[in-house]
Amino acid sequence: MDLSPLAFFEQETLAMLPVTLPVWLGGLWFFFSPRGRLLRPLGWAWLFTAAVIVLLNPRIYYLFPAFPILFAAGGVEWEAWVSRPALRAGFAALVLVVGVTLAPIAVPVLPVESYIHYSQTMHLQQPAIETHRLGPLPQIYADQFGWEEMVVTVSRAYDLLPPEIRAKTAIFGQNYGQAGAIDFFGPKYGLPNAISAHQNYFYWGPRDYTGESMIIMDDRPEVLARLFDHVEKVARVEHQYSMPYQHFDVFHCTGIKMPMEELWPKIKKWN
Repeated sequence: MDLSPLAFFEQETLAMLPVTLPVWLGGLWFFFSPRGRLLRPLGWAWLFTAAVIVLLNPRIYYLFPAFPILFAAGGVEWEAWVSRPALRAGFAALVLVVGVTLAPIAVPVLPVESYIHYSQTMHLQQPAIETHRLGPLPQIYADQFGWEEMVVTVSRAYDLLPPEIRAKTAIFGQNYGQAGAIDFFGPKYGLPNAISAHQNYFYWGPRDYTGESMIIMDDRPEVLARLFDHVEKVARVEHQYSMPYQHFDVFHCTGIKMPMEELWPKIKKWN
């Protein structure tokens, strides 16, 4: 997700709960103050980590694990700054109220429909973590839906194949999520392990499949027609709560036009 440094830290502030901004900024201050000199390497480590993430790939959740050290140091610093018990209690109450209000946005404590109604009523939403088009749920929630249903859909298409064809049919996922779902849920439905050219799945190769029969998830017929003699749509994957990019057609393809070992390096995806 392309974010400017300012936009990145705005999203971090929202994700960490806006009213806690003085606490974790106070923690960063502590590491570079005279009182925190022995722990100063932690401050430099946090700044270095944040800079690398912003420069290379600013997805906001990459920095989340680095915040506990700031909150710990910020607690120490604020204890020194705020001596009046009433102020401490007031700030704690403010954090509690805001935290309870935003809790359904941050953690799945509500049923799905209740969450959708709550977020729309409160005009609150999780910070975007990528640039994908969203459905009714933010991506972190939406990515938890539809996987087994997808595998069931693929298994129905697989089971309709004649046994002699089924035995040599590969199941191809366009990304590691699709392939991983087949590998995780697939044994329950009698499916073989998936193959995929996405990220580390690429290194496992096409296994022993020749490509003569493949069930391919999520592609365009015109693309597949350049690779296979016969392309047939056999199913459609959809789920009302999953990410829109996980709504796709499933194809059965036969008659591969080039040897699988020649095709495999050409379809590698590393994104």
